[in-house]
Amino acid sequence: MKIVVVCGGFSSEREISLKSGKAVYEALSEFGYGDVHIFDMNKNNIAELPGTKADVVFLALHGKGGEDGSIQGLLELAQIPYTGSGIAASAVCMNKLLTKKLLVAADIQTAKYIELHKEDWEAERCKVLNKIVDVLGGAVVVKAPSEGSSIGVVISNGKTDIAQAIDEVFQYDDVILIEEYLEGIELTVPVMGNRKNIKILPIIEIATERKFYDYSAKYSDGGSKHIIPANIDDEIRMQIEKISRDTYLGIGCAGIARIDFIVSKRKGPMVIEVNTLPGMTKTSLVPDAAKAAGMTFPELCSRLIMLALGKDE
Repeated sequence: MKIVVVCGGFSSEREISLKSGKAVYEALSEFGYGDVHIFDMNKNNIAELPGTKADVVFLALHGKGGEDGSIQGLLELAQIPYTGSGIAASAVCMNKLLTKKLLVAADIQTAKYIELHKEDWEAERCKVLNKIVDVLGGAVVVKAPSEGSSIGVVISNGKTDIAQAIDEVFQYDDVILIEEYLEGIELTVPVMGNRKNIKILPIIEIATERKFYDYSAKYSDGGSKHIIPANIDDEIRMQIEKISRDTYLGIGCAGIARIDFIVSKRKGPMVIEVNTLPGMTKTSLVPDAAKAAGMTFPELCSRLIMLALGKDE
């Protein structure tokens, strides 16, 4: 079986993707797969991917062009199996606004939000600011909908600070998401499977000295600590596991996804976003959860290959 690990890409998360790809390549080789190749994707060689004649592709891409359904569509047309979610779920989860709308429609608890278009902001700044504070309160999180690794995410407090954050985030997109700020414990829940056999991996509590789990906290040495098992009681754990399963199945995820939560002191567990191609370096969140469940990193990567080929347990 020929396995091609696709990494790199052309998003703001390219360097992280290359690290994920290298780690997956080494893990699959260690597991015993003898025909494993790395494909460093860029804008000039995308059309060459179908010509690799892969039996299965392991997607280690992150961000635009990798998680948004684009590469999934190419592989569907080429009839090449691939790891992770399909076109629709990938497109929805890459866009935080679409994710929010789906969560609300499915009656899954998530932070209150406002969708803001650049032309509306430029036309009526004062009116928009007043609405934000009235609806969401004075502390908010301003987000670029289609960036990953917490790029284009700013926590702000007060009208002046919020206005500056909005101007900053509009550099990434012409439509942005503004959420109420939720104070509480930050958790992430890896979910694995293809509908028939869904497995909830151990819940991870994320501790960081920074304002939130931002790019620096994720990728700098000592930037954050993964606490497994999370410091939550059994009732909250069961509630989060049920919400995670409902979210995963409701959106139509496959292979593996990571569902991020804030356990609000006032509102309880709130889904923040869903990541359909989570980081796959040896120290990333999903491999840490798998390790806590008794699964080595090579075993995890091999299991994702099997799921890509439709071989559920």
